This record gives sequence, C-alpha cells and structure tokens, in this order.
Amino acid sequence: MGKFQLILPSMGESVAEATLTSWLKEVGDSISADDAVVEVATDKVDSDVPSEVSGVLIEKRFKVNDVIQVGEVIAVIESEEITDEENKEAAVADSEATPAFSVSELPPPVLEEEFVPKAVIDELEDEIQKPLNLVSDAQRTPSFLSPLVKNIIKKEGITDEELAQITGTGDKNRITKNDMLSFLAKRKEQPKKQESPSISPSPTQPKLVSPPKATDGIVTESGDQIIEMGRMAQLISNHMVESKNTSVHVQSFVEADVTDLWDWREKVKHDFQAREGEKLTFTPIFIAAIIHALKTYPLLNSSVNGDQIIQKKNINIGMATALGDGNLIVPVIKNADHLNLVGLAKSVNDLSLRARNNALQPDEVKGGTYTVTNIGNFGSITGTPIINQPQVGILALGVIRKMPSVIETPEGDFVGIRRKIILSHSYDHRIINGAMGGQFVKTVAQYLEDWDTTITF
Repeated sequence: MGKFQLILPSMGESVAEATLTSWLKEVGDSISADDAVVEVATDKVDSDVPSEVSGVLIEKRFKVNDVIQVGEVIAVIESEEITDEENKEAAVADSEATPAFSVSELPPPVLEEEFVPKAVIDELEDEIQKPLNLVSDAQRTPSFLSPLVKNIIKKEGITDEELAQITGTGDKNRITKNDMLSFLAKRKEQPKKQESPSISPSPTQPKLVSPPKATDGIVTESGDQIIEMGRMAQLISNHMVESKNTSVHVQSFVEADVTDLWDWREKVKHDFQAREGEKLTFTPIFIAAIIHALKTYPLLNSSVNGDQIIQKKNINIGMATALGDGNLIVPVIKNADHLNLVGLAKSVNDLSLRARNNALQPDEVKGGTYTVTNIGNFGSITGTPIINQPQVGILALGVIRKMPSVIETPEGDFVGIRRKIILSHSYDHRIINGAMGGQFVKTVAQYLEDWDTTITF
C-alpha cells in the first residue's frame, strides 16, 4: 500500500493559482478512481480535481478559501494501487519539481500507468469521442456532477429533462454512480421521450443576462444595500485591473457595411442548418474575418514578456461569453485558422452552449492568442473592451443596425438604407501603434464588406 499525492494541475494560460472552494471528500472517506475530491476556481473556470486512484483520504493540506499554487499537493490518498517504491518515486519527482516554470510552460502532472486502474482507462477511451449531452441552466440539478457521473451521462445519452428528475443521495444531494444506475434501470422500462428542439434568439435580438442576486446583502439605516462580491466577480475584477495596469489601451473604430453579408446569410442559413445540423450565426463569420486580419498583421497575434515580444504560431481565438449570472468566461477555439466556416460555426455553437451550462474543461479556456467579444448581442452600438491578458488585442462587435447611408454610383450619389456595424479594436500600444491597430480593424471590415455571396450549402 502506498500514498498518492493529489496535486493541482495546470488550470490555463497565465493561471498560477486557484482558490479552494469546497472539499467534496472528508478525511477517512473512501474514494473511487475518478471521484472528485475537491472543487477549485480561477477567474477563468470552476473545476473539480478527481482522484486517479481508489483509496482512502488520509490528509487535507488546504482549507476552503485557501489559494493553491499549480503543482502543489492538495491532499494525500492511501491506496492499494500504489506500492511504496512508486510512492517514493512520486515524492522524489515532486521534490525535484521547480517553480521556475511559467504557467504556460508548466507541464500537466504525469502519472505512472499503473496508478490508473485499467477499467477506468478502458471506459474513458470508449467514451472520449462521444459528444456531451448538455444540461440547461433552467433544468440543471443543483447537485455536483462528478467526472464519473458525467461519463455515464455521455454514454447513456441522458437528456436535460431526465437529469433534472434524478434525486442525488450523496453528500449535499450530489448525484452518485448508484443514483445513475438506478435511474437507468427504471428508464429501460419506459420509452425514451422525444426531445424538443431548442430555439435560439434572433442574431439581432438582445440576449438578456440576469443581474447578480443580492439576497445576502446588508441594508443600511439609509436604505442602501451593501452586497459582497462573489468569488468569481472578485477574480474577474482583479484580472481586469491587472490588464489596465499592464497594457496601454488604445482604441480604433471602423464602420462596416454588412448589407450584402446579411442578405447572404438570410438566404443560406436554412440550407446550412439542414445540411450541417448547426445554426449559422454571425460570430463564426466575424471570426473568419479576424483570422484573415491576423494573418495579414501577425504582430496582433502576440504577447509581451518583459522586453520580449512573443509572436504566436497558432491562432487561438477566445470568445468572451456572458453567463446567466452576469459573470464572464472566455472559451478558446484552438487552431482556428485550420477551420473552414462550417468548422468555426460548430466550434462557436459548442463552446458557447457548454460555457453557459458550466461544462467547459480547464484546457478549453487557456491558450487564447486573440479575443473577440460580441457586445451587439445586448444591443450595444460599440464599446471599448479590455484586453484579455497576456494578449495584445481584442475586437468588440457592435449591433448590426439599419442606417441611412450615402451610396456612390457612376450615375451619382443617393441615400439608401444599409445594414452597418461598428467594430471597436482595443490594442496594446506598447507594441501596436495606431497605424497597425487601425489597419487591422479596417482589414476586418473590408473582409466583411467583400464577403463572397456566391457560397452555397
């Protein structure tokens, strides 16, 4: 029997630490492989840290609200799956680990193969390629879903409605493996209900975000209410202040005429959905334009490290996504320049939906090299977005509006109704001057105005 050290894995680019938000197991509790032991949070994502082995939790090294550095040991689990010799090797490897790595360079923890039971490996290999059946915020059970339960949901195709009907018998009403197996046994006795397709709002209709709840606020004698910031709001606040203190923010604004693009999308969107099974929104089209501009001005696909400029090889586009509780998260489309419009549309829809259902993995919110935020979803004409560190640029997309416009023709000028959008580009003036920042956003606008309207699906 040996001791397994549960460490905090890499949580994303530029994330060196995480806050412990909840212990899911207590000292003396039995733990199965893949059971979540602890919940942690950063300004980018909430996540759980599962055990790779079965055993008994014998030591906690941190308390709730403690800040843990990436690579630190969170807990110790005594397990029959680990020998004393393997435990010594793990301890030596842990002691030799150097904190000199930056977060982006820090490798994920590597476990000896025998630390992970073969049954768990076989199950994960069978299920890793299957799509996750997501649960909407309205129907999500308040119970925490462990990785093992999530795997069962994926494998069995459990729907939102079905998951909401399962009563958890675990600690704090959490759904356990046995709860899932009991439900599946009952489900076999009755036919599966047909799911109703969800309807997404129109691309021009503002999407409403619920304001933060203030149920725990303190009311003063004058009637003012004092509301404590939530943990995620505090982390986002710190990240935004850090960005303003780090980068010299400058903005350039360009108006783009997207009338032809609008008409083209209206013409092809139904055929696109029929063929691909995906909605065609404007976001993947705008991302395609940004990718084109990043290839033209690759310095915008960079980060700054002291006196060095790190120009990134890969183009990884972050999408600022508003959550229902008023908070923000930025899932990342990796190697976005390798995707065509269909691939971009599928990535945008998948990441957006899973972001709003709190189903993103830590790896899916790290590695971004440039960010886009669609503030037009909320009716904003334009804005001045804050750069997502350590990037050097971010583009805000305003609402598409019908505008009177002067149209030039060989026969003379006349006034017509056109659909226009304002693009707002915030960039880091430490390395991006006004000429390049303005040319970049102008290139995006030109790409949209020159959109190939002969594309069909």
